[in-house]
Amino acid sequence: MAEELQNEVLISPRVVPEPEKFKFVRYQQDGEVARLTLDRPEHNLLHEAMLRELSSAFEHVGSQRDVKLVVLDSACKVFCGGIDLGEYTRQRVFQVLDAFEGTFLMMLATGKPLLVVVNGPAVGGGAELAVLGDLVIATPRAKFAQPEITIGVFPPLAATVLPHLIGPKRALEMVLTGEAISAERALEMGLVNRVVPEKDLAANVNAMIKLITAQSGPVLSMAKRAVLEGMGLPLREALHNAMTIFLNELYGLEDSQEGLRAIIEQRKPQWKNR
Repeated sequence: MAEELQNEVLISPRVVPEPEKFKFVRYQQDGEVARLTLDRPEHNLLHEAMLRELSSAFEHVGSQRDVKLVVLDSACKVFCGGIDLGEYTRQRVFQVLDAFEGTFLMMLATGKPLLVVVNGPAVGGGAELAVLGDLVIATPRAKFAQPEITIGVFPPLAATVLPHLIGPKRALEMVLTGEAISAERALEMGLVNRVVPEKDLAANVNAMIKLITAQSGPVLSMAKRAVLEGMGLPLREALHNAMTIFLNELYGLEDSQEGLRAIIEQRKPQWKNR
């Protein structure tokens, strides 16, 4: 029966609207920045339709050459409360997990740097969504938890990703206890880059956006690849991979040559993003 359901999911058509027609994810592109805002009150619980929209949004962003940075935030007081438990039925679980996996694979496949803004609890799948950000800015209102163990399951993505981010001991503590950690503790563990007062959140996010978008778009993507593709590799292999990207791809960019000329001529570089 389980195999039949799974096969049905794999062959079923997926009709996902264009970003301007999304119901649960706000999509806004402002020049070089694409902002995705989770908007399913009150807790941004992830169900299949919302996950399909999120996946489609990241796929769309990846095709936008002029976008240098993606910002993911929330319109609700809760960043994301995780998977909607109403979707965890025997008839629906394969479809939901397929949408869940597809969303996170699309996030990883998108070469644009991702800045996640967490101003409230991030629970279960919501915590996994947050920590996959390349950069995470949080406020003291943020909390991070993987409570799946308390309802008799475990979080597959967290079990895979967290050991790389915070080490196996801390990952096991989060996964095996299900206890929430504060934004400050998340900062200490390396899940968060910055914790700022809520009143200063917008200013800090805008400052980070300005820093990143001041750089060349293709170089940002290659730098991200060099870091992420090197994770888990032996040091020599990771270095070889980074040098291959540098010599075979980066050095052929107009922007890399422009950067060198700007240093010699003592001026700011004028990026062409190619």
